[in-house]
Amino acid sequence: MANVTLSGLKKSFGAVHIIPDLNLEIADKEFVVLVGPSGCGKTTALRMIAGLEESSGGAIRIGERDVTSLRPGLRNVAMVFQNYALYPHMNVAANIGYGMKARGEKPGAIQAAVAKAAKIVALDKLLERRPKELSGGQRQRVAIARALVRDPDVFLFDEPLSNLDAKLRVEMRTEIRKLHRDLQATMVYVTHDQVEAMTLADRVVVMNGGRIEQAADPMTLYARPANVFVAGFIGAPSMNFVTVTVANGPDGPQLSLPGGALLSPPEAFRAALSARLGQAVTLGIRPEHVLEDPAHPQLQMQIDTVETLGAHRLLIGSVAGGAFTAQVPAASMATEGGTLGMALDLLHLHLFDAGTSLSLLGAE
Repeated sequence: MANVTLSGLKKSFGAVHIIPDLNLEIADKEFVVLVGPSGCGKTTALRMIAGLEESSGGAIRIGERDVTSLRPGLRNVAMVFQNYALYPHMNVAANIGYGMKARGEKPGAIQAAVAKAAKIVALDKLLERRPKELSGGQRQRVAIARALVRDPDVFLFDEPLSNLDAKLRVEMRTEIRKLHRDLQATMVYVTHDQVEAMTLADRVVVMNGGRIEQAADPMTLYARPANVFVAGFIGAPSMNFVTVTVANGPDGPQLSLPGGALLSPPEAFRAALSARLGQAVTLGIRPEHVLEDPAHPQLQMQIDTVETLGAHRLLIGSVAGGAFTAQVPAASMATEGGTLGMALDLLHLHLFDAGTSLSLLGAE
């Protein structure tokens, strides 16, 4: 296996710059997930690594080889597509071994490789079935097995779970993560689903507008987002944002919340806030860190919708006219159309510059 290095990678369609300048180092045996909204450039970047899209500039290296100008078949990468791309007239064994057969490899070697790959993905008892006789999850396993027999330097996954139902997606996430652990392979995986990214990756690369907003392990992205975009994209439900004003309190800077409540920020923010007295900053708080507290409210929430999810309830509404979501215990008596006092867990507070949207703590 090998590392992947993208240096100044660019992709343009005429005057439209899809990826203006992408620099990324993926370590040998690392599982990296590219995530972001539709149109952010993640799939284009993956297809350039695979050689399916020609780059407009920059370089792609796999291990010690510069593969920028090589055709896909010479890059020694294997790609698993969103739509599986199986041959409907072939059985599972023929689909898995088709690439080896096309390269003229010996029947005995093909049979051995197919049997080994099929066993890894639990298809060894289904080798005679055709794709139409398989479930969606089984078809995806065939596509993965077909990639396995190539013995590639790098595995590439292009939203491979997007066509599966919710239960199968969870099962296949577990299987793909186990596959990475067993193979110790370099894997680059593209998805728009941040839950997939968080549960699969060693490192998540959050993209927006063809640029990397932040690249870090999942817990760092969750606990120390670099900016408002990453904070709002990572986490489900999304982080809440409220504009507050920095006030001068008797013991240092305070945050003046909508409605007039004053909040003493954690010590880590005080130096940054002292330089912003009288200015607006953006406060971020995740729904799971909002506390129902009618007796000592810091914010008043107008509740539009209550979603009951078994272990907890989601209150969806607004604070000071801005969208706001709170996750509260299932026993909460909150009602739709009502108003409820909320408090914030200060240990999980996030603050961002109102102009640049960058975290006041910086990114790790």
